[in-house]
Formats: sequence, structure tokens, C-alpha cells
Amino acid sequence: MPPRSPFSSSSRELHVVVLGAGGVGKSCLTAQFVHNEWIESYDPTIEDSYRTQVQVDGRQVILEILDTAGTEQFAVAMRDLYMKTGQGFLLVFSITSPSSLSELENLREEIIRIKDEENVPMVIVGNKADLEEGRVIPRAKGFAVSQKWGAPYYEASARTRTNVDEVFIDLCRQMLRKEDETAEPDEGSKIDALKSANSKRRRRSKFRDSTHPRCVIL
Repeated sequence: MPPRSPFSSSSRELHVVVLGAGGVGKSCLTAQFVHNEWIESYDPTIEDSYRTQVQVDGRQVILEILDTAGTEQFAVAMRDLYMKTGQGFLLVFSITSPSSLSELENLREEIIRIKDEENVPMVIVGNKADLEEGRVIPRAKGFAVSQKWGAPYYEASARTRTNVDEVFIDLCRQMLRKEDETAEPDEGSKIDALKSANSKRRRRSKFRDSTHPRCVIL
């Protein structure tokens, strides 16, 4: 007998893409969330894929997380593919690197262009919050960007695990909400809606019959 899958067949499957400049800690954030471990040494990522199951507001969710290379390390065609297939995006910068925040604006514009819509689930993450002494991007700047883009902003630390779970769970909530809004009603809902419409038509017909009796020619 083959081993049973650890993932429930009834779980929703969602695809997350982690984007940002090289060295901002994308892999560290992802490894902390999935494996609860801190990666000490920096090894530039080409592409890593993770699969994990989480519970969000009582709902089982399977997350497929794509940890991408830094923006300067992968081809535009590959980046476009990531953006096309992703359902939610973690946009990561380092609070110690002004250029890493600037790069996120281009990434966000590309996501919106490829998705052809403004309402795309995303979370902005100011990583390396444990390096307060090296901070060059004020919190106010991060919140200003958050207000401008209409996306939640968190300051996180993969080293201390600060807000690691929160950024992924927030993104999950956004993706679930978007799926719920765009999902087709099931057959039961369609039948109930049809019955309701027929009932209203019958009531309108009876009302017309009682107020405007038919003329009968004798």
C-alpha cells in the first residue's frame, strides 16, 4: 500500500511567490516559515519550491511557495511566468538597503501588468528588523508605501522569527478572500437561486391576476 499523503485532499491549494532583491532574506523567511529553521550563511537562490499545510481561520490550506532568485539574477521571461502563475506575492526588502525597497515598485508594476488587475493579493515585508542599528529605511517610509499600494506592511526578522508566520497567514487570507469572491456558485446554490427566482415570478403573477382581472366576453 502506498504511503498516505500528509496533505488532506479537501485542502485548498494556493500558490505564493516570494520576490525581492538578492540578499534581502527571502529564503530565510521561507525556511523559517516552512521548517522553523534559521539559515545562517547566504547562498544565492536560483529557485526553490516548498509545499506546506497551514490552517487559516479554521480552513486547511496547502501552500506552494516559490522562493525566487534576486531580481538581478533571473531572466525577464522567467519572472513573467512566476507572476502569471502566482496567486499571492510576498514583496520583500531589507530595512538596511534603500535600493531593495526601490526595486519592489518595479516588481509590483510588473505583477499588475501581467495580471491585468489592481486587486492582487500581496504583502510588503521589511525584513531584517533585528538589525535596528543598521536601519536606513524608517518605519514611516514602509507604512507610506503600504498606504500608497493598498497592501499590508510588516517588519519581520527571519533570525528571531518575528512576524514570519503573520506575513504568510495574512497573504493566505487575502488569497482565500479573492478565491471566494470569484468562485462560481456550486450546483446547490444555483438550484436554490433558480427556485427563489421562480417563486418571485409566481408571486408577481398572482399579484397581477388579483389586481387586474381578465376581461371575459359573454
